[in-house]
Amino acid sequence: MNKLIFANLIHRPLRSIISVLAVAIEVVMILSIVGIFMGMLNDEKERTNGIGADLVVSPSNASFMNGMSGAPMPAKLAGFLGTLPHVAVAAPVITNFSMGDSLEILFGVDFKSFDALKPFTFIEGGPFEGPYDVIVDDVWAKTGGGHHHVGETINIQSLHHQFRICGIVESGKGGRRVVPIDTLGALTGSVGKASVIYLKADNPANNSLIGQEIEATPGMQGYRVQPMEDIISMYTPSRFPGFDLALRVVISIAVIVGFLVIFQTMYTAVLERTREIGILKSMGASKATVVGVVLRECAVLAVAGVLVGIASTYGVRVLLGLRFPSFAFELTVAWIVNGAVIAFAGALCGALYPAWMAARKDPIDALAYE
Repeated sequence: MNKLIFANLIHRPLRSIISVLAVAIEVVMILSIVGIFMGMLNDEKERTNGIGADLVVSPSNASFMNGMSGAPMPAKLAGFLGTLPHVAVAAPVITNFSMGDSLEILFGVDFKSFDALKPFTFIEGGPFEGPYDVIVDDVWAKTGGGHHHVGETINIQSLHHQFRICGIVESGKGGRRVVPIDTLGALTGSVGKASVIYLKADNPANNSLIGQEIEATPGMQGYRVQPMEDIISMYTPSRFPGFDLALRVVISIAVIVGFLVIFQTMYTAVLERTREIGILKSMGASKATVVGVVLRECAVLAVAGVLVGIASTYGVRVLLGLRFPSFAFELTVAWIVNGAVIAFAGALCGALYPAWMAARKDPIDALAYE
């Protein structure tokens, strides 16, 4: 029976290949949207955690995501916070969501205080020397199909200004491109402002005391003080309703595509093999046997499609990594299994009606079929 199944698939190679590709595309669609979103989310999470702060002070209505709330705070507030007991460092930062030459969050920092949170690890160059200097990380330095270097002039399109690369650092600390806070404030209309103020405690055990001191200070009731670990814990898909909706839409479209292609393939195959089905039934094959033949044939196509889809997704990740080194694409075992199960189940559902139709055929009518 297994020989019969594979013979049927080989008999119509183009149709079998199209079916395999349909399932593969289904898998690629599911894994790609998950990989892209989860990659971006976890990359932002790791780089936020790498800033080295213990607490974050922000307006009460600010988003926990960097770059999403503008710069509504007075930057000079950092000077006051730095005088509080148990506060070792207070670093004002402007985060600016950029959609210019790339999708990123630019950081405007006071280098001395921001570096004091957790020192930059310079691979090449050093700190800012002028107002239009920029520090880039080693991942961004590889973008554009080549390697950027210290001394090179780059254009940050969202700011409509050219900057000189003064240093290249190891990735993992805030934005991939960092400019002086005064410069970013001037170019974005936020002079003397900050998006957040990062605090470093003299001892992490004093985080709650610092929060209480800030809340007890007159005029500070409109600000929110959060431990960095609380903010990091918010970087989950459940905090982004749009992700769930987008994922459901993509999965639905992918399943429909796979279902229709498999349905058409198996339906056509059953019609072409009407006489063959009649022979099987006349030899004593039960309805369950006939259904099993059709479903097993579909299962072979589905398994091949899933394997091709997983391999293709890894290929997509490699290509994106070569073209956009700063682009995060994360594949997890859990989602690979989920994508495979969804695609496999959708393919089998597409074969159910053709299998049921084959099982119902009358052997006498089937034998007479031309």
